[in-house]
Amino acid sequence: MSRDDSGRPTASTTQPSRRTFLSALAGVLALGRETLAMQNPGPSGIPLRPLGRSGASVSIVGYGGWDCVIGHGEAECIGRLHEAIDLGITFMDNGWEYHDGRAEELMGKALAAPGRRDQVFLMTKVCARDYTGAKRQIEDSLRRLRTDRIDLLQFHAIQYADDPERGGMKAALEAKKAGKVRFFGFSGHRDPQTHLRMIGMHPWDTVQMPLNLLDAQYRSFEKAVLPVCREKGIGALGMKSLAGQDARLPRDLKVDWELCRRYAMSLPVSTTICGMQTREEVRGMARIARGFTPLTAPDVERLLGVAKQPAQDGHIEEYKDPKSGYGCSYQDGVLKAEA
Repeated sequence: MSRDDSGRPTASTTQPSRRTFLSALAGVLALGRETLAMQNPGPSGIPLRPLGRSGASVSIVGYGGWDCVIGHGEAECIGRLHEAIDLGITFMDNGWEYHDGRAEELMGKALAAPGRRDQVFLMTKVCARDYTGAKRQIEDSLRRLRTDRIDLLQFHAIQYADDPERGGMKAALEAKKAGKVRFFGFSGHRDPQTHLRMIGMHPWDTVQMPLNLLDAQYRSFEKAVLPVCREKGIGALGMKSLAGQDARLPRDLKVDWELCRRYAMSLPVSTTICGMQTREEVRGMARIARGFTPLTAPDVERLLGVAKQPAQDGHIEEYKDPKSGYGCSYQDGVLKAEA
């Protein structure tokens, strides 16, 4: 990075260049055409997309597990999840540490209703990187989710490329051999380069990453990681389409939340995982997803233009800042204990 005489970064290095902006614009428009080609009609009107080379297909909207416990009581939360399934939102996201396990427990209760488990594609994430811890967390998740199989198991919030090499991958492979897990992947929020190193280490089925208007122009997973996933046939899972933090992206940029969601869904991802805390939000996402078509060129250009300056230093995408403490609380605790 170049600096002026005072040691401060110069404007040319801190602000997204016009070349970066135009590259992001051209990329999204090209990817939008590819995205449309990926889609197939779903039974409830919400399209399905292939999960990479796995042979599975999933709904283009995923039900965010962290938010599944947010609401007016357990019965309402379960009812909201059932309504999402009935509307065709059948990709279920979760994580071992979400709300200290309550998110998995509630989703397990919802899926225990007759026929519900077979209606969904169920994903959860483990936090432990060591063999013993990962094996225990896989069993915890199976018990909480009240199922004998997890369709997709991911390592949660990868920060260092050697994380699964501490024994966690061995536990995951054993679970697959036993028929407890179908597919493997990992998630992460911080650094595209860590994702790229991870992709080179194992034949992953999925990779989860933040994809939104800001990411397109700052330390971009969209530009660095998404093309590699497409090349290798890895199912890309989008998250943070509103930049998290109680929908900070549409709030700070004064951009309609539907356009933010549609931007992320216009990328060639298998699904865009969305937090939905009310039935109205579930119905809104179902409405957007039905017969979904990618954004038009004028819409994309306008949205990227609005996001250009706010994206310049990553201050809204706090999860990309190592100092934010964002990620896997369990693993952060392990690393601190080892220090």
